[in-house]
Amino acid sequence: MCLALPGQVVSLTPHPDPLLLAGKVSFGGIIKTVSLAYVPEVKVGDYVIVHVGFAISIVDEVAAQETLTDLAEMGI
Repeated sequence: MCLALPGQVVSLTPHPDPLLLAGKVSFGGIIKTVSLAYVPEVKVGDYVIVHVGFAISIVDEVAAQETLTDLAEMGI
């Protein structure tokens, strides 16, 4: 089973090569560096779905919060 989690982008690390675009993403206060190569249009404050260190899509805040609430209820 694979698990992708929503997180909020808190900073961007621009790079001339779009394949090396990265940023810091907050997962409930835990900050991780994530590749943003698949979502080059992302902005600080956006929510992204992250799988194995790669943001694979941008999601709206309501959907992200619902998922985070569900995960918290499951103890994850």
